[in-house]
Amino acid sequence: MTEDELERALRQTLAGRVATSRPLSADPAGAALRRARRTARRRTLTGLALAGVATVLVTTGMAQLGGPTGHGGTPTVVLGDPDGFSPSPLPTATSPAPGRGPVRAELDLIIGSSLDTSGGERRELTGVSGVERAQRVPDYGGWLVTSAATPAGRTLWWVPPNGSEPQVMLTGADAVVVSADGRQVAWRDGAELAAAGVVGGQLVAGSRTAAPEGAVPIGFAGDAVLIRQPDHGGVSVWRRSAGGTPGRANRDVLTVYGTLPDGRVVGLVSAGSPRQPCVALLDPARDLTPVRTGCGPAVATDGLGGISADGRWLLLNAARRNALLVDLAGLGGAAATHPAGPAVAGSVAWTRSGAALHVDATGGLVRVRPDRVLAGERPTAYALDGVAPDERLVVVADTRS
Repeated sequence: MTEDELERALRQTLAGRVATSRPLSADPAGAALRRARRTARRRTLTGLALAGVATVLVTTGMAQLGGPTGHGGTPTVVLGDPDGFSPSPLPTATSPAPGRGPVRAELDLIIGSSLDTSGGERRELTGVSGVERAQRVPDYGGWLVTSAATPAGRTLWWVPPNGSEPQVMLTGADAVVVSADGRQVAWRDGAELAAAGVVGGQLVAGSRTAAPEGAVPIGFAGDAVLIRQPDHGGVSVWRRSAGGTPGRANRDVLTVYGTLPDGRVVGLVSAGSPRQPCVALLDPARDLTPVRTGCGPAVATDGLGGISADGRWLLLNAARRNALLVDLAGLGGAAATHPAGPAVAGSVAWTRSGAALHVDATGGLVRVRPDRVLAGERPTAYALDGVAPDERLVVVADTRS
């Protein structure tokens, strides 16, 4: 039925119901039609408003889903996506820094002059260059970063955890060594050896002692400092808490790699017949007297290597330019040493899950897992994306509890 037909029928119906012959002051049919039209218009406007709101919401949602791509956002998955719709990552809260993004690894990395944390953050280290070693400070206390040797000596920086610029703690030192727990530092300063604790980026409770020319600190055994004597004169122990000078040097000790949880020192000694470098457990309370010795494949005496946090494994270099994994629990046995991939070219850092990370001569990152090495795997180096050929890669040592 058309609108005209509906109007005529309504007028006829209303006219038939009128009981009086007097003219009406108003047209009942017209009033009814006007009310019907106003209602229809209101319904139409309401429908259009709801449709507009829905359109805005849909448009806004699509704009968010298809907004700036960025990097590092979490892709949005839309249930029931229409065919051909590919969701884009949501934009991150802050714009990524120019250049490469952070490099992820199980441990923090220093790449050139930037710090890439295992959590995926990247910090530029203003004023820091030529990094050789780096160590986390316990209790989220930042990082200690040591430079390579230069004509002006070595530099030690403290990198605060709050994002502030690195601070120089030492400069011009002939040698610098940081304890495995990140709480102590020892260095050579002119004609003296010095050591101090580290608290909040400050050197505290310092000690100094005279030392022969060429004697340098190479490690810690608790609060004692291990000193390598010049001219292949062995290694001595400086118990700085007791004052005095370093004790008698054990001339058979060639180098040290660190300590076990029970305090014994792991190092190389000259032993056997004919004499050769052998891995040994040393007692720091008795001038580094060997407690147990294991002589196997020929090993390098460059001092590059590291001990796992549980004291089970030692990763070091063999004399034939490859790495060896030594089972310290079975030291002296026939099956204690295992080939472990490319030779170590820098520091070795162990993860809390029991894997060793180091950089080889090509600048690639090597990951050594003892269980896989025992199963016959030969670790290989792999290049990290985003690392330029002229950027030096350093693995940051984690703190040891």
